[in-house]
Amino acid sequence: MKLLEPFLEWQEDIKTIRRDLHAHPELAFQEVRTADKVAELLSSWNIPIDRGLGGTGVVGIIKGDLAGERAIGLRADMDALPMQEINSFDHASQHEGKMHGCGHDGHTAMLLNAARYLSTHRNFGGTVYLIFQPAEEGGNAGARKMIEDGLFKKFPMDAVFGMHNWPGMKAGQFGVTPGPIMASSNLFSITIEGKGTHAGMPHLGNDPIMAAVQTAQAIQTIVSRNRHPMEAAVVSITQIHAGSATNVIPNVAELKGTVRTFTTETLDMIETRMNEIISSTARALGCEGTLVFERKYPPTINTEAEAALCIDVMKSIVGPENVDPKVVPTMGAEDFSFMLQEVPGCYVWIGNGMGDHRDTGHGLGPCMLHNGSYDFNDELLPLGATYWVRLVESWFTPNKGKSPI
Repeated sequence: MKLLEPFLEWQEDIKTIRRDLHAHPELAFQEVRTADKVAELLSSWNIPIDRGLGGTGVVGIIKGDLAGERAIGLRADMDALPMQEINSFDHASQHEGKMHGCGHDGHTAMLLNAARYLSTHRNFGGTVYLIFQPAEEGGNAGARKMIEDGLFKKFPMDAVFGMHNWPGMKAGQFGVTPGPIMASSNLFSITIEGKGTHAGMPHLGNDPIMAAVQTAQAIQTIVSRNRHPMEAAVVSITQIHAGSATNVIPNVAELKGTVRTFTTETLDMIETRMNEIISSTARALGCEGTLVFERKYPPTINTEAEAALCIDVMKSIVGPENVDPKVVPTMGAEDFSFMLQEVPGCYVWIGNGMGDHRDTGHGLGPCMLHNGSYDFNDELLPLGATYWVRLVESWFTPNKGKSPI
């Protein structure tokens, strides 16, 4: 593993910063302390900053010493999750019901680490924008908010890159793939209105519960019978609500859930078929069915040239044997997808290990994302920062960081 020496010297400093962020988690669009900390550190390294995009977003601006007009963006998310941490080590969350359960504290620390190095090693021609983004979690789409506030207009970029820690992948390994790496995330809510009646006299009403049950079963045939077998898609009904008494058939039943796909075409088909199934099934049973379909995050799709560049950079740091260049995509979602809709770029995974890095006092659960026992692996701090720096250096090398026309 070829790590840049300064990152090994700064390991304790950046670990202290990361653990401080972990102990003080802030939810979407509330990352005031975190943003203040980021801005303070960037300013201390003589990096100009811009604040306010997306509410609490921070953008650091590093201009190279060589001539050049091109620009690259590096993004880290800052927000925490509305969940209870069950770890009891010293840097556990100090805020009830809030936790850095997805490693955004580590993402922020890795990019800060790289920023410190780049502030004094500007041997490139162009500009590096350090994007510290709020509100990735929970469908809040902080990336979209930053874009709407003028991110790419105020700071034009030729490419943008993101990175996420990945539990279950060994520390010291990377994963990436050209094309889709994460799915779209979409919510649906189904309302079926019938005619309530006494449970002992069902013939006097129109039962919305039976319509809901048959609708739920029929919706599952969309993936098994309408979708191309080679095109990934998941339709999950996660909630069914109806009734308040055992002897009453209610007037209304509700179903809620999610749809995840890698292409807009498949998503369009699923939404169309859901509308058809819901209305037809409900009507056949004397009820009325309606669908509210909300598209939250689009799929995260890496562009070919930028993915190839990232793979080369990873291999140069950890060796080809520790890079999976065609990692199996996940049906999870990520709002970095909005940035990739605007400019070319690539989103990669850095292995977080299996959890044996955690200090004494961790919870009994696995070290997985969105688990109360999770903690970011501090061993990644120099590795992630080295990746960011080498990516910048390689991208600005003539003919390497240019997307094909």
